[in-house]
Amino acid sequence: MLARIDRVLSVEQVRTFGRVVKCDGEVLHSSLVKAPVGAKCVIENVDGAELSGEVVGFDNSGLVIMAERGTRGVIKGSRVFVRPRPPELMVGEGMLGRVFNGRGEAIDGLRPPILRQGWPMIAASKNPLSRQRLEAPFDVGVRSINGLLTIGTGMRVGLFAGSGVGKTTLLGMIARFARADVVVVGMIGERGREVREFIECHIGEAREKAVVIASPADETAISRVHGAYRAIAVAEYFRAAGKTVLLMVDSLTRLAMALREVALAAGEPPVARGYPASVFGALAAYIERAGTGGDHEGSITGIYTVLVEGDDHIADPIADTARSVMDGHIVLSRTLAEAAIYPPIDIAASLSRVMGAVVSDEHLQLATKFRALWTYKQQKQDAVDFGGYTPGRDAVLDEALRKAPAMEAFLRQAVSEEVSLAASIDALKIAI
Repeated sequence: MLARIDRVLSVEQVRTFGRVVKCDGEVLHSSLVKAPVGAKCVIENVDGAELSGEVVGFDNSGLVIMAERGTRGVIKGSRVFVRPRPPELMVGEGMLGRVFNGRGEAIDGLRPPILRQGWPMIAASKNPLSRQRLEAPFDVGVRSINGLLTIGTGMRVGLFAGSGVGKTTLLGMIARFARADVVVVGMIGERGREVREFIECHIGEAREKAVVIASPADETAISRVHGAYRAIAVAEYFRAAGKTVLLMVDSLTRLAMALREVALAAGEPPVARGYPASVFGALAAYIERAGTGGDHEGSITGIYTVLVEGDDHIADPIADTARSVMDGHIVLSRTLAEAAIYPPIDIAASLSRVMGAVVSDEHLQLATKFRALWTYKQQKQDAVDFGGYTPGRDAVLDEALRKAPAMEAFLRQAVSEEVSLAASIDALKIAI
């Protein structure tokens, strides 16, 4: 009897498979096989090579699948094998200083790192009551942010900007100067030439503690989505190890576009500017994965760039959704950039919702006064420029105009200049 059981256990499990019955662009339809949404698939192409994919939905014929490398080489009748286990990636300290694509392959020309621990790409929701509170400031090395928009350790911040305003330069400054143990950079849907440029010119000396996940615009939609999820999963691993992690995702808008492609391919109808409803929920869930951890864990401070079309910060549904679920937002101004004020942060339009909880009362009062004077001056600037204002009529405006050069000098910072949190507070005292 025992010998019979051993023979049964030694028999290799049967692999069930379906066959491709239809191809619509980047979408494959497979029949005669069952699998849950999110399951990994392997598709055989005409040369016998295997392509990886993911189940994104169902239709009358069976599964709707998106291949990570596209559908080139797939023919009608190609076999489709399903791996029902959820996607998992390998993580470890060997990832530091390395560059990977959205599929987890090292693309920096070095040997693949030795990684022994698995980590889920799609994590379960974290109990909000198990998270630590935001109580400590996060030093990013940028004077205007440290002084006026102080970020808390574990905070989620949106960096809102139109094209060509300087968001990449500001991201590079934060990556180099931030007081973080690990920096995880997700370059999602951006131009391919920017990947090497950002790593070599902007990250610089911080590369040794950085992990870069690059899934540029020429990757498929599902690969871009996987790249973004891989970046947050790597950050979660280091947070669980007790590290202070800085997560930078460039950009959240490109991730939303990739999610839109996947959702539309699965048959979901659009509801706002072509975006299906599931995209907004997916973005909120993605952002929520960052933040503080539980006891004995570290934190993930997330900075997500949001591209606004035509500098429209109101009507853009992605910008509106991001602003509503994040702990703060930093808005870059084209007007300030044209006036050669770098970084061109629009202080009046930017906000840190947790600043009051992570800074001293004195610091908060200084920042409030600076913001009030700077905003009032901006509102009255046209009247001043056209000679419609006589000094002495408005004491607040007089003070704002008198301190304008010092405040403008406070906002300006060279790309190579690092300004600590303490130095930012001292500079703020001088400016006002």
